[in-house]
Amino acid sequence: MVPDVPEQRDTWPAVRAAVVRDAAAIGIATGAYALSFGAIAQAAGFSVAQTCVLSLAMFTGASQFALVGVVGTGGAASAGVATALLLGTRNALYGVRLAPLLRVRGLARLGAAHLVIDESTAMATARDDARAGRLGFWATGLAVFVCWNLGTVVGAAGASVLADPRSLGLDAAAPAAFLALVAPRLHHRETATVAAVAAAVALASTPFTAAGVPVLLAAAVAIAAGLRRGDRAG
Repeated sequence: MVPDVPEQRDTWPAVRAAVVRDAAAIGIATGAYALSFGAIAQAAGFSVAQTCVLSLAMFTGASQFALVGVVGTGGAASAGVATALLLGTRNALYGVRLAPLLRVRGLARLGAAHLVIDESTAMATARDDARAGRLGFWATGLAVFVCWNLGTVVGAAGASVLADPRSLGLDAAAPAAFLALVAPRLHHRETATVAAVAAAVALASTPFTAAGVPVLLAAAVAIAAGLRRGDRAG
């Protein structure tokens, strides 16, 4: 029997509440990680203003850590920027995947592009319903943006108090949240296999390649698997 329309409508508020709740939790976890970034950027010689501008304009944690890491160890700023760009290229791959789902046009595309990060992509693609996926993207992207920038300010301003933020385990907050997002997808054997191979490739290449390359190699594994699956379906 086909469910009544009111019953179908009643399910959306519950889904919406769950998505917003998850997005807020991810934002808070990532904000804790931003405390670490703010403190580390200060230790690397960046001013509070420079650190905050990085979080506002760059807004991709891995690239930001790479930049301050290279500069903090005496590397040239150009080398730090190149490393950050290399890590950020994965966001372009996310954008290709998200474009058919978000269907944004005009100036809204600029805002959406700025919010394309690991967490917002995972929340968008983890939902079977397109409407929930779009809500997951925007809610998570905005929650992480606000909390990340607030955390950066606090971490940079209180760097003297938070001398070694990694000793508190804050650097594990965002990766743990991301792992929790993708974990439900690993129940499928094919997806779990692709994830395992991608992780193995990234780990094996880490000692021999520049920062950011292992991530791209892992992404290449996933892309190859997707293309192979598409060929079989065709």
